[in-house]
Amino acid sequence: MDNFGRRPQQNGSQSTSGMPASRPSVVKVPPQSQQHFIGRRNKPVARPGMAQQAPEPSVPTEALKQLDLEVKEARYPRRRNWAKRGIVSAIIAFIVLILGVAIWYGVQLLPANMKNKDRVAVEISMGSTPDVIAKKLKQSGVIRNELVFLATTRIQGVQNKLQAGTYRLSPSESMFSIVDHLVKGVTDTFDVTFLPGATVKENKTALMKAGYDKQEVDEAFAAHYDSPLFDGKPKDADLEGYIYGDTYKFGMGLPAKKVLEKVFAEFYSIISERRLDKGYEKKGLTLYQGITLASIIQREAVGGDEPQIAQVFYKRLAEKMPLGSDVTYQYIADKMGVPRDINIDSPYNTRRYAGLPPGPISSPGLAALRAVSLPAEGEYLYFLSGDDDVTYFAKTLQEHEANIKNHCQKKCQII
Repeated sequence: MDNFGRRPQQNGSQSTSGMPASRPSVVKVPPQSQQHFIGRRNKPVARPGMAQQAPEPSVPTEALKQLDLEVKEARYPRRRNWAKRGIVSAIIAFIVLILGVAIWYGVQLLPANMKNKDRVAVEISMGSTPDVIAKKLKQSGVIRNELVFLATTRIQGVQNKLQAGTYRLSPSESMFSIVDHLVKGVTDTFDVTFLPGATVKENKTALMKAGYDKQEVDEAFAAHYDSPLFDGKPKDADLEGYIYGDTYKFGMGLPAKKVLEKVFAEFYSIISERRLDKGYEKKGLTLYQGITLASIIQREAVGGDEPQIAQVFYKRLAEKMPLGSDVTYQYIADKMGVPRDINIDSPYNTRRYAGLPPGPISSPGLAALRAVSLPAEGEYLYFLSGDDDVTYFAKTLQEHEANIKNHCQKKCQII
């Protein structure tokens, strides 16, 4: 039987007939005759009678790439993890840094001292740069950090809008509040009210209530001032009568001496603009004497009767009679710290001494100053303020005594 194409039996095996199979002869085929090669791809060509080899399966390109990637990941797992960890760490560190800076910046914006409610006078000079302003604020203790102040003004776009002036700032204010304060440029001010009819002692008290200490106030009132307002004023005379009664507004940090200079300037402007000094001159009085007479009228008047009271005093002066004003002896008694006595021996006692007292007894208001310049017409020699706060005038002593009896049973008993 032809064995072509069959698998030969192994040695020792028997044939189907039971006889031992004979060993087949082996024919050697040259290598070149075993296979025929066609082209470059060296694909074998099957010959009749030869077993067919199974073709090699083709692998897609994408699958190969994926396989290669998996091999690399399996080969270098630690290197890849380290890179990821480094990136994550860097991101976390950056976030922590940003948060830290933000928290620090926020703390610097807080008040320098929340518990300290005191206000500090900070003067920002004209032309000061933001750096200089920041340094001054830090030295004054009202901000925590100069750089944060500069950064805040730059962020807000107001670094070149900070205005000069004297400000009253508190360490309990936030930085935003202080920046807003400086940008608005509304310098802190305070009011001082000097009342018409007040004395030097009372005017000093008004300044001390505004925040000035006693020593500074005393030195200011004892200082020398050069102004035409003081024409005719004796060198040894104090400032009684020269603090014009009004409410004044001053910038914080202004020395007490400067406050008085502004008051004197205001007083003289009132006199010169209304030509009151010229009116005094026509009446034969110096500016100092005119202010002195106005100060007496200020204390005597009840309002609206100043010109007529001035007329009474002018007539008495013309007739060489004592002015007979109770307010003058009361003033000097109070100043000397002694009981009020109608017989007190002092040139300020116009019941005993004729003519004007040595100086003003109070700060006159505008009505009294005008009355001295433009007194009313009349021939009255006497007047009194009745119990009903109405001023009663008389030409004779008999009329005056009748007025006392009819209108002044209480006030006229007061010394």
